Amino acid sequence: MAGRKLSKHWFLRQIVFLQNRKEKMDLPKQVIHRASGTSEHVQQFGPYKIEPLLTEAEESAATAYRVRVEPHQQTTTSYHLVAEEFYFVLTGTGTAVLDGESRALRPGDFLRLPPGTRHAFVTLDEPLEMLDVHVPGCRPDRDAYFVEDSEDE
Repeated sequence: MAGRKLSKHWFLRQIVFLQNRKEKMDLPKQVIHRASGTSEHVQQFGPYKIEPLLTEAEESAATAYRVRVEPHQQTTTSYHLVAEEFYFVLTGTGTAVLDGESRALRPGDFLRLPPGTRHAFVTLDEPLEMLDVHVPGCRPDRDAYFVEDSEDE
């Protein structure tokens, strides 16, 4: 990210984003129980699936997803400028590539990614399933930036 200039438009988007977060944080507290496999809103992004565990209306200070990367795949490198991201490996094994450094993953492993951390995941013979939490909340259409292969080298 060094040397990148951020546009006035980007800053305005982030101000609106943060104002929306504040409004959502003022929502009444509610207990949410979502049974496994009941989400109708699984999104496919190339080799991986993202299952939102909270709807946009249910968000307050965070978003949560079940992420599944299929076998023999590599995800596109991405990063977030505002959100801090937390991953917890539920099942499977794979590799996390964090700012160019590879780290082996297995069930029970935990990752904390500060804002700006470029990350991708690679799998071998089995799928990798993780719990993914963003604080403040993040969705693929806001505060998610994808890196072209040539930029990632």
